[in-house]
Amino acid sequence: MFQAWLEQSFHSLFLSFLSIFFVIFLFNITRSRTSKLNLPPSPTKLPIIGNLHQLGSLPHRSLRALSRKYGPLMLLHLGQSPTLIVSSAEGAKEILKTQDLNFSDRPKMNFQDRLVHANYHLAFLPYGEYWRQVRKICVLQLVSAHRVDSFKSIRQDETDHLLNKIRQSCSSSIVNMSDLIYMYICDISCKVILGRKFDSDEGGKQFRKITEEFMYFLGNFNVGDFIPWLAWVNNFTGLNARMDDNNKAFENFLGGVINEHIQARKTNQNDGDGVQDFVDILLSLENDGSIGVPFGQDNINALLMDMFIATTDTTAVTFVWVMTELVRHPQIREEVQMEIRKVAKGKTSITEDDLEQMHYMKMVIKETLRLHTTGPLLIPHQSREDTKVLGYDIPAKTKVIINAWAIAMDPTLWEKPDEFQPKRFLNTSIDFKGNDYQFLPFGAGRRICPGIAFANRTLELPLANLLYHFNWTVPEGAPVDVEETNGIAVYKKNLLLVVAIPYK
Repeated sequence: MFQAWLEQSFHSLFLSFLSIFFVIFLFNITRSRTSKLNLPPSPTKLPIIGNLHQLGSLPHRSLRALSRKYGPLMLLHLGQSPTLIVSSAEGAKEILKTQDLNFSDRPKMNFQDRLVHANYHLAFLPYGEYWRQVRKICVLQLVSAHRVDSFKSIRQDETDHLLNKIRQSCSSSIVNMSDLIYMYICDISCKVILGRKFDSDEGGKQFRKITEEFMYFLGNFNVGDFIPWLAWVNNFTGLNARMDDNNKAFENFLGGVINEHIQARKTNQNDGDGVQDFVDILLSLENDGSIGVPFGQDNINALLMDMFIATTDTTAVTFVWVMTELVRHPQIREEVQMEIRKVAKGKTSITEDDLEQMHYMKMVIKETLRLHTTGPLLIPHQSREDTKVLGYDIPAKTKVIINAWAIAMDPTLWEKPDEFQPKRFLNTSIDFKGNDYQFLPFGAGRRICPGIAFANRTLELPLANLLYHFNWTVPEGAPVDVEETNGIAVYKKNLLLVVAIPYK
């Protein structure tokens, strides 16, 4: 027995030494290889965490500060993840245009492992045939110019509803614009995607809680994304349990909505106003071989989650920042109101047909997107193959973060970039459609956000009406701050509380 134990111990010891030798061998090979590469400059890193401690509470600002010291192309080690930080228009163009295909993948997030339909979520999918086909469905059936036009009556109805809420709030003096704007955006997304909105009843409260929790996970620091072998920590902090509960709640909620649609299709398939919501369209594609890829219930659930999140949070955040800057700059606000009221000529309400003449208001939106880039670091990319970027070697599987906000604040590209000056867009063709790499609030290339038209229309109509029907100021003794807090987007830290004065 003793001999057997001795043999077993020797065997285990031998395997341990062999494993250690193998790890050291691989480490030396990797170190030898990387030492021969011309990598971008890097700040000094700490063991295990690398440069994570240098991100700060607002990473877009911390990374800009680091780039001023180490350059517009900088290699950080975020835990065990080598990450290229791009902070120049030239670098962004190289990644998003010149080498767009090579950088079209997404790095895998630890959060994905908790999703029931992890392999079907459009935002996380690697570039490939399935991604192309599903993205085409979303563009054609939800955010194309034609589909966005078909939702015109929904936007008008919800804008009127928003105006009525504000009129009712005027009697109590202070208006919580942050809350009203979020509910307006959420109601529109619910109606065009899910077929109906969920008001302040229990279903509405539940839905809002589910979506807010889901957005928290998307923007929350997750140790497993940076140090995979420490992902088990989430079991003890309760984060994994929270993610699982939220995922099940989202699945159950969407399952109920889908079942409602299935029953309605069986009984009243031809009823309605002629505009199908996104659930109806996806159900019509279920098991339809014509799209070229498998498409069933799992795909539908994943896309509904993706599209709802994509069409609500970022648009609402931008809307709040627009109103914040207009309240902070009364002269600019009055100039915009003069333009709007001149175009309206005494009409009872602004319609979408009037919006094309409101050039100054559009400049205000652009300037807000520049100064308060909603997703300042965009969604990370990942290199598919070894390559060179602006003379530096970039290995395959390198995560790439483009600091769109830092580029939009570059003093070599923008005069007085820290100031809110909408007229900087006067007599210039610079736009946010992905062709001008000094201004990338929606990204560019294959992975550009496809919902630009949807976001624009959802924001412009209510903004024009708010400025037409009301004059705006702040409660006495309460200056409007621009403090930020980080998440899936850069939110205004404190609620936007304002006073609405009806204009006659």
